[in-house]
Order: sequence, then structure tokens, then C-alpha cells
Amino acid sequence: MASDPFSHPNSSSSSFILVGVPSLEAFPTCLGILFCSSYIIALVGNGLVLLVIGLDNSLREPVHWFLGMLAVTDLVMVTSVVPKMLSVFWLNSKEIGYVACFVQMFLVHSTTAEESGVLLAMAIDRYIAICHPLRYQAILTRQTVAQIGLAIVVRALLFMVPLAGMMTDLPYCRSRVVPHSYCEHMAVAKLACVDPRPNRLYSVAGSSLIVGMDMAFIAVSYGMILKTVLGKKSCWKALRTCGCHVCTMLLYYVPGIVSIYAQQFSSGVPVHAQVLLADLYLILPAVLNPVVYSIRTKQICQAVLKMLFSRKNRAWNHSQCFFQVYA
Repeated sequence: MASDPFSHPNSSSSSFILVGVPSLEAFPTCLGILFCSSYIIALVGNGLVLLVIGLDNSLREPVHWFLGMLAVTDLVMVTSVVPKMLSVFWLNSKEIGYVACFVQMFLVHSTTAEESGVLLAMAIDRYIAICHPLRYQAILTRQTVAQIGLAIVVRALLFMVPLAGMMTDLPYCRSRVVPHSYCEHMAVAKLACVDPRPNRLYSVAGSSLIVGMDMAFIAVSYGMILKTVLGKKSCWKALRTCGCHVCTMLLYYVPGIVSIYAQQFSSGVPVHAQVLLADLYLILPAVLNPVVYSIRTKQICQAVLKMLFSRKNRAWNHSQCFFQVYA
């Protein structure tokens, strides 16, 4: 009798089975509609931001480059998981190949680290623009922005490459069923037939370090911004803008942190709640970021209107741009 190919984890014929959302398998249509609509909104929003930044030569400030980085990260993040999730919910196509599973895992966790880095870079950008406006162009040159982008990518790779190596070295001789809607690291690690705790501890420690440092620096940046604008005429506008940014960041970081620790210490958290939190962590920021960070800026708002409306209506539409601007 031929041996089970799954006993040889490096075999390309090996595969995992994705459950979807455990305990909610009876609602595939509703879940599919929810994730599909969110995916379409994320594609349209982020694609529009990239299109406008690419076509409009006036959008070449450092903040616009960071917004472009954020849009690309969001597109990669949602595209790496949502199409397969929809095939699970709507087509009952639950099998995912061994290599495809770890490629998906690598993309998901590297882009989440990159997203956190871009959010930090944008917070620092706003701090320099508001607290040191005369030095803004001198500090954030095009070369500096490129170096920041490269540092964000390198940091994510330095975290993910060792983790991916540790995961692929584990022997998976137990169940092939992943109780998740995508190849989430800890859900897959639990299927190993050896103790996965060193692997999981590395993931928790690395994620906590990245998220903790980024959140601390973001908090300091916005704290300095508020200290600078308090008592000035632009105070209320800055408070509203910073408030929107902080709320969006909380919607990104809080589900992520809860998801990480719930997977590690999951005794009191239902599995379906863990999975939905992890899905929310990936999809919701990609839906909200184009509106909160991009369309609310005056330059991008005007560029979108210029692209969408005819020339004779352009002046009227510029005057009707009611979105809030960055301080």
C-alpha cells in the first residue's frame, strides 16, 4: 500500500482542509456575501487611491507615497485570503495545497507586519508636517521615504522568514483539518505531531514586539501632535482628523492583539469568535483605510472628483468636496 503523502510534508501533493468558520458552517451564503462585499469595497477603494496617485502628478508628497504603500499592502492582504475563503463558503472547495497554504500564511503575516509599519510611518509623517512644517520637505525627501519603505519590508521579512522555516520543518502527521478560514499560523501549528510551542512562542513574541513598538511610537506621535495644536484655531480640525485615525488604528490593532493571544490562550474564547476576529483583523482595515486616510485628504478628494466628473462640472465639484483634510 502506498504511504500517505501527508506523512511527507515536503511533498507537493500534500494538502490541508480549511473549515471556514467553525460552528457557523450552516451559514456559508451569508458569510460569503459579507466577505465578498467587503472585498469588492476594498478593491475599489484601494485601487482608486492607487490609480489617482499614479495618474495625478501633483500627488507626489511623502504622505501620498505612504498612502500608496498602505493601499498596496491592503490589496495584497485581502487578496491573499478572501478568494480562497469565498471558494470555501460558496463552492465547498476546502482543500488547499501544502505549498499554497504556507505561501498564504507568509503573505498574510508579512503584510500585517508591513501594515503596522506603514501606519507608524504615516503617524510620524503627520507629526513632522504639523510640529515641524518648515523642515518637512528637508526631512522627508524621496530617498528617505524609499528607505522607510524598504525598512518596513525588511523588518517584515526578518520576522516571517524564520517563522516560515520553522513551520515548514514541522512534521504534520495528525489531522489535515485547519479550524480556520485561511492558513493562520497557530491554527496550522497545532496540527503538528511534535510540540509546536517554540514555534508559537516565537510568533507571539515577535508579533507582540512589532505591534507593541509601533503602537508606542504612534501614541507618542499623536500625543505630540495634540500638544502642538491645542489652543490653536486648527485644534478642532486636528482633533477630528487624529480621532478618526486613532479609531481606525484601534480597529486594526485591537482585533489583531486579541486574536494573537486568543489563539495562544484559547481556553475561554469560542473557536468561531477567534476565527471571526482574525478575519476582521485582515479585512476591515482594508475597507476603511481608503476612506479614513486617503479620500479624506483634500488633494486626493479633488483628484478623484477631477477623474470622475466632466470638465464643465469640475469647478462645482471641487467646491463640494466635503471630506476633511489632514491638518
